[in-house]
Amino acid sequence: MNELDVEVLVVGGGPVGLCAAIELARHGISVLLVEKRTGTSIFPKARLITTRTMELLRAWGVHDEVERAGMPREEFLAVGVGSSLSADDFVRSAAELERDAPQSPTYTFLCAQDRLEVILRRLAGSLPEIDVRFGATMTGMSATPGGVTATVRGADGETRVRCRYLVAADGSRSGVREDLGIATEGPPPLGHMISIMFDADLGFLPPERRAALSFLTDPPCAVEAVDHERRWMVQTGYEPELGGSPADFTEEACLAAVRAAVGVPGLPVTVLGVMPWLQQALVATAFRAGPVFLAGDAAHVATPQGGFGMNCGIQDAHNLAWKLAAVLRGTAGEELLDTYEAERRPVAARTVDESLNNALITFAMMEGRLSMREAIEQQAGRRSCEGLVLGFHYDSAAVLPDGTPPPAPADPYRTYAPAARPGHRAPHVWLHGPGGRVSTLDLLGPRFTLLAPGGGGWPGPAAEAARLTGVPLTVVEISADDSPSAAATSPHLPGDPLTSPHVPGDQPAAADGPPASPVRAGEHGPLASPTWAKEYGLGPGGAVLVRPDGHVAWRSPDGPASAEALARALGLILARH
Repeated sequence: MNELDVEVLVVGGGPVGLCAAIELARHGISVLLVEKRTGTSIFPKARLITTRTMELLRAWGVHDEVERAGMPREEFLAVGVGSSLSADDFVRSAAELERDAPQSPTYTFLCAQDRLEVILRRLAGSLPEIDVRFGATMTGMSATPGGVTATVRGADGETRVRCRYLVAADGSRSGVREDLGIATEGPPPLGHMISIMFDADLGFLPPERRAALSFLTDPPCAVEAVDHERRWMVQTGYEPELGGSPADFTEEACLAAVRAAVGVPGLPVTVLGVMPWLQQALVATAFRAGPVFLAGDAAHVATPQGGFGMNCGIQDAHNLAWKLAAVLRGTAGEELLDTYEAERRPVAARTVDESLNNALITFAMMEGRLSMREAIEQQAGRRSCEGLVLGFHYDSAAVLPDGTPPPAPADPYRTYAPAARPGHRAPHVWLHGPGGRVSTLDLLGPRFTLLAPGGGGWPGPAAEAARLTGVPLTVVEISADDSPSAAATSPHLPGDPLTSPHVPGDQPAAADGPPASPVRAGEHGPLASPTWAKEYGLGPGGAVLVRPDGHVAWRSPDGPASAEALARALGLILARH
């Protein structure tokens, strides 16, 4: 039997597992990723990529590639309702791009999962820290005093893998979750579904009939755009209690379902694939068992309405990766890992509930309890969800409250209220730099980042706090003047744990050496914004400490700058006792 030692074993090579491996690699952690499939998904199970996930893809340098592989926002970010795609009663409502898009340097996008996975797998395979093995199955695992020992069977036979931690991203029927004896909570299955992927030229449909998702009533089904070319999908259902089964969906039955949904008898159609699935809304009772962590559908299963499932799982991976890295590198105590479930389970539960609410609107429409106009108003209203996607916040030991209340928008699902309150995602603000606009999000990376108004005196104390704690730290001063001084961004000091702003590909320090320094001093140059400090709730001497996952960990509303206060905050956040 082969032998392999690795820091983290990731089980599952879908979007969540691949993103977990990529984010761990950005922290310099060695990863083995195993996936039982021999290749990436051939079925576009998920398509919608939320704003927050697009921000992560932007940080990883694949944002533009994903946009080239997907569908134009202006044409397809819309929802439709009607008897069929061709029916006179069909109505369409487009996303409110102008209202929601300014909250981020990017925005929600549509890219089919089969194409997204190819991009993520290519990125993962390019990183030296990741060993990607498709066609490999974990056949057993056991906890040990040093972590986990697992057996993996692949093309080269069996391998005994020893790792410190295991991340299970193996889907809604997670074998790892089952082996751990972790139950799920939620209602019975909402429906037995069939997805029919097909190829057809629907170019005759005018722009006002093209949408990412159309809910149809005759017969009851949904039509999804898979790309902006010829691939589409019909989602319909069957009732086992009435004798229905996936076997009913013969080639002839699928062709009839597609033609009825489009509303064109005799339409030339090629059926590309048929996939049965359960519509569910479940949350695992625990996200962790010792050195094993659940992520994505292994931890929570949302209905497809809203497109939240994959994205919520990717946020799991982003939250967990920096914590595993901090513990593995000795900069954090093991108790930091307890904050993964404390932070992510409430967010997952809320997300699953909101997906269920979306599904109930669909059921009401299909059952005739809503008119077409009422249905499109409710469906369109629920497609705008930046409050859910960007406005969630964490309450845990890895966040130090500053006594301020959270924002309270009238519609917390739809409306995002930016806040740099501890626990919240650091808000996007455009800054002025020598090379043009820079988002505050561009300043964040795999290290902790301290953002402070220019002239507040934080670079020196921050360097001292980094020295005292050994925690790599980036500090950026942002001037209120549109012509910032050259000191607005702190320079990198070789061998000092205080480093210049992150750029994609930046790696943190090794545990036994000085911080790696592939970045250049003043990467973004002097930065300025007349409003950012106010938007972050800071006075002239204030500062915010942002975690590697982009969430504010600590905020000092005003001075004086203090190395002791910052070092104490880092110690508490990282569970250093």
